Amino acid sequence: MKPAPQDRRAPAAPSNGAAANGTPPAAEGQTQRRRLSDFLLVEGLITAEQFTLVVAEQKRSNEKLPVVVVRMGLMNEDQMVDAQSRHYRIPFVVFPEGGIPAEILRLVPAAIALKHEVVPIGRSAGALTLAMIDPTNLSAVDDVAFRTGMRVFPVIARPSVIRQALEQSYETQTASLATALSDAEVGTESVEATTPNPLELRASADHAPVVRLVNLIILEAIGRGASDIHLEPGERFLQVRFRVDGMLQDVMTPAKRLEPALVSRIKIMASLDIAERRLPQDGRIKFREGPHEVDFRVSVIPTLYGESVVLRLLDKTALKLDLTQLGFDGWSLEQFQAAIRSPHGMILVTGPTGSGKTTTLYSALQTVNSPEIHILTLEDPVEYNIPRVNQVQVNEEIGFGFAGALRSFLRHDPDVILVGEMRDLETAQIANRAALTGHLVLSTLHTNDAPSTVSRLIDMGIPSFLLASSLRLIVAQRLARKVCEDCREPYEADEGQLVEHGLRPQGRGALVLHRGRGCPACAFTGLKGRIALYEVLPVTREIRELITTGATQDAIRKVARDLGMLTLREAGLSKVLDGITTLEEVLRVTAE
Repeated sequence: MKPAPQDRRAPAAPSNGAAANGTPPAAEGQTQRRRLSDFLLVEGLITAEQFTLVVAEQKRSNEKLPVVVVRMGLMNEDQMVDAQSRHYRIPFVVFPEGGIPAEILRLVPAAIALKHEVVPIGRSAGALTLAMIDPTNLSAVDDVAFRTGMRVFPVIARPSVIRQALEQSYETQTASLATALSDAEVGTESVEATTPNPLELRASADHAPVVRLVNLIILEAIGRGASDIHLEPGERFLQVRFRVDGMLQDVMTPAKRLEPALVSRIKIMASLDIAERRLPQDGRIKFREGPHEVDFRVSVIPTLYGESVVLRLLDKTALKLDLTQLGFDGWSLEQFQAAIRSPHGMILVTGPTGSGKTTTLYSALQTVNSPEIHILTLEDPVEYNIPRVNQVQVNEEIGFGFAGALRSFLRHDPDVILVGEMRDLETAQIANRAALTGHLVLSTLHTNDAPSTVSRLIDMGIPSFLLASSLRLIVAQRLARKVCEDCREPYEADEGQLVEHGLRPQGRGALVLHRGRGCPACAFTGLKGRIALYEVLPVTREIRELITTGATQDAIRKVARDLGMLTLREAGLSKVLDGITTLEEVLRVTAE
């Protein structure tokens, strides 16, 4: 795209005229205090009589002054942009020859660019040049600065040129997403968000543009490699966000009136009750994308301003069930593989929600899965189907909970039992008893690290001498983002930088580490994809003695480290040394 020549030109790059915080630099003296209308009058660009007509038209149309002045023919587009440039002391730019580079466009999501009518046109020294129609729109500057993590240098360009760039420069898929949003908002004015009628909800949810918008949101999430889709209601808007590599990203902000239709459409897809808006609901969606099917776990909860919806993507093709590819170091992998091949005992995987516990457990099941082994799983919900494994869904509504189902399991001749989560004492007691009577039990628990798991189970009511006899291995894990393979670059660092954060000193002096420079593949974050960090604590004879005698978790940790255990922080720092992730990322996901 090559716009027509303009009289006043400025380079599409930051200059010293930008304020430090990226906001438009104000003019000095009288110009700083004057409004744009006063500037136009003083400069003789419009007369007092014309200004009176402009004010009247503004009240009628509710449009901004520059739009009204140009539409009434009092000034042409070039004259108005030139006047705004001089008044706000903001450069008036033409776009780069040959169009805007794709890597620059990808810095600002299409949803934000279309919402604020802005276009990124250049970057330099950590600053982004942003072409704007309305240079007084500080919320646009803030949105872009937050999304990119860069200082924003606003410039002004012809509105027609910016709108043409928005139409031509962004990718078809994201443009179609914005178009679908616009189409869906048409015809939903009659649906009230506060007291919707069920018949109106179903009609609006089946409205073709609404169906298309929901499908495009799902496709966009799959394309970005998102793990979750969030629809979060606010007082005046609905926020749609994706979780990519563990971090939430803003996608779009549909009109508030569209919220009931979107939520109802998702409820219909998940076979939920669209009339029930006071209670939480859970369901599943099967969505076919190309040759394969993607499952979604749907959770709906009532909030102050409406129903919040989260869709968890369960892409079977993306599930890795190979223990050697998950991120274990050699010693930890050896300990874990030995434990899961034991004939009996209890193996626990701990960590917060979204730390990859399910993937680790499923990989363990896949490793031991064979025709000679009878495996039963008890999950809430069942996320992925594994061949030759009998997977059971918990249903608390009919009284089929973890404890009751686990009792039935023990009469079903299992060799290996997976319990989705130890939520209460009764479940923990039955699992512990199963581990003591010839079964291999795998389960999860929410604790901060491996040694604190022992304290947590004893606090729940498991006697220490029984726990010492049943526990085979404890694994704590976190997920850290990896350095982008497309833009990774080496840099030198001193070993002392890592030692002060927990690395065991080895006198290596200068180190060669890696970081991402930033590229379109990683959305210029320098990080793409994730790897697990593991803290593996095998329950040896020494550890059993400590558990039986009620030793502190610090004492257990010290002995475990002497035996070879790496803490989560140490496991992360080893990944930094291997060039897999960065020190900043490890510090973000681990604590010492």
